[in-house]
Amino acid sequence: MAVSGIISAVVIGLILGLLGKLVAPGKQAIPIWLTIIVGIVAAFVGTAIARGLGYADTKGIDWLEIITQVVLAAIGVSLAAGLYGKRKVRG
Repeated sequence: MAVSGIISAVVIGLILGLLGKLVAPGKQAIPIWLTIIVGIVAAFVGTAIARGLGYADTKGIDWLEIITQVVLAAIGVSLAAGLYGKRKVRG
């Protein structure tokens, strides 16, 4: 993967992660790096689902693929917030 591909994955992951945070109910107190990782994973998994179901390569903007990715990002952000919030802080 080229450097431009890595940068694109991070930018798309950030956008999807932030959209997932907006769509997910409640407050998600997770750091931005975790939001980016969730967004990147949602992008890859959403694309795989879209290809598997046959709606990834349409003419124009692939709205169904984007919706799939945002829904997965919202689920991922909610799960990450639940797991990240349960960490115990030792003092």
